[in-house]
Amino acid sequence: MSDAWTTWPAPAKLNLFLHIVGRRHDGYHLLQTVFQLLDWGDTLRLRVRDDRQIERVNSVPGVESGQDLCVRAARALAAHTGTDYGVDIELEKRIPMGGGLGGGSSDAASVLVALNELWQTRLTVAALADLGLSLGADVPVFVRGHTAWAEGVGEELTPLALPERHYVILDPHAMVPTATLFQAPELTRNCPPATIESFLSGMWTDNVFTPVVRARHGRVAAALDWLGRYGEARLSGSGGCVFLAAESCAEADAIVSACPPDFSAYRARGVNRSPLQDARDACRMRSKR
Repeated sequence: MSDAWTTWPAPAKLNLFLHIVGRRHDGYHLLQTVFQLLDWGDTLRLRVRDDRQIERVNSVPGVESGQDLCVRAARALAAHTGTDYGVDIELEKRIPMGGGLGGGSSDAASVLVALNELWQTRLTVAALADLGLSLGADVPVFVRGHTAWAEGVGEELTPLALPERHYVILDPHAMVPTATLFQAPELTRNCPPATIESFLSGMWTDNVFTPVVRARHGRVAAALDWLGRYGEARLSGSGGCVFLAAESCAEADAIVSACPPDFSAYRARGVNRSPLQDARDACRMRSKR
């Protein structure tokens, strides 16, 4: 077993808009959204083992080790490649669970990308994204590492270059069950198809889950109302976290400082290139020395 730990970011995402435009024959909803990657999120520490054992070495409240997407991602990569290696996984959670910020999916993607380097399994990005899709619909965007326009169930990705803005993220401490929302009879499932051009022109900023979540989760509604005092407050994913694009870093910090004690607030910067890609490139540089 190696004594060397390596550190890897697992960035959060925002959905800058979210439509449902139909359903596949298997019942999965067809989406249109924009995934905005952030410079803020969870942190993973990994240590390669030589005994094929995959272990999460710290506890994460509310996540059993066997159900942890980090562990599942490592096991999926090991099974797919037949590697003789294993790994110890330490996860530092910052992204609220059940918040619509992609925390579990990002953790899984970071494990796949990192272990592909550390285990030297040499899968292509496309192959890693396909493997990630088996773990969750949001995993591929984190594997590919670019802010993107997304369609299908979220796996058909077109990279976007958006202005890098500062965002305020408000966590109302309310877990919103995504599966229940997708079954809600009042959920709009027939949005008119949007285009990248119409999004970039500012035509679409709505999220079909917002009225459903507002009606069913009072704390999220209160968070939207409070943050809405400062601008256009929006739901990310199916919630429960909400966000606002600030005019500047200073404005974002001022809003975060004013956060009521019932909520938690964070400032994050939207980035087009994931910090995970930088960590991967740095790992490759170290391996060449």
